[in-house]
Amino acid sequence: MFVDSHCHLDRLDKNPEELNELVERARQRGVEHFLCVCVSVREFDSMYEAVKGFDDVSVSCGVHPLHQDDVCSYDELLQKASRPEVVAIGETGLDYYYSAETRELQQQSFIDHIRVANELNKPLIIHTRDAREDTIALLKAHKASHTRGVLHCFTESLEMARAAIEMDFYISISGIVTFNGAKELQQVVRELPLDRLLIETDSPWLAPVPHRGQPNEPAYVTDVAQFIADLKEIPLQRLAQVTTDNFYTLFDHCRATE
Repeated sequence: MFVDSHCHLDRLDKNPEELNELVERARQRGVEHFLCVCVSVREFDSMYEAVKGFDDVSVSCGVHPLHQDDVCSYDELLQKASRPEVVAIGETGLDYYYSAETRELQQQSFIDHIRVANELNKPLIIHTRDAREDTIALLKAHKASHTRGVLHCFTESLEMARAAIEMDFYISISGIVTFNGAKELQQVVRELPLDRLLIETDSPWLAPVPHRGQPNEPAYVTDVAQFIADLKEIPLQRLAQVTTDNFYTLFDHCRATE
């Protein structure tokens, strides 16, 4: 069985019936759990409303670094993230590739998320792009190892991955790994330890081969898993079991559907 450790079901532009069908397609391909990740605290309630009827969908709460127009206060984040249905804080982090001009705002928001995660003892979901040194430095400075977390949709260096793993973080790989131009990432994945690996779709974006050009959906996490299993030269069943176990170890408030 598989887990889609990072998706955005509320952004798939589906009505309730279509969303039910999409989730069922994933289940039919062996996906047993979904973590629907928040990108704006202001949108949390509407996101939760869209997915609360699914027993196998968990949710996070946070502000994506590229959504600084939706930035919230520490107290507002703490209040929302304290809700029992929230299993993780984020996604948060730093993105200097698309929005270097908001660097200071991103950093303060990131710090607030780390503090909330530590206060609530809920893991962090980290987005990082072109901000390797600052991401690791802020995680260390604000003791993110106390709560742990995941660097999601990872496309950075092996050295950065190892630095995060030293802080008890996990590394999540998306469909980007299947792209023809992702040779460096593929080599990183070959060297990542299995016991620190998660898989995801980040749907509706970044559909893996052979679905490129289509809207991504959680069913395609099995294609990501197969590609990684082939890279690491291990059976798909083993890759599925290890990444699923890793997910429940990190997000221990989640439970598989019986």
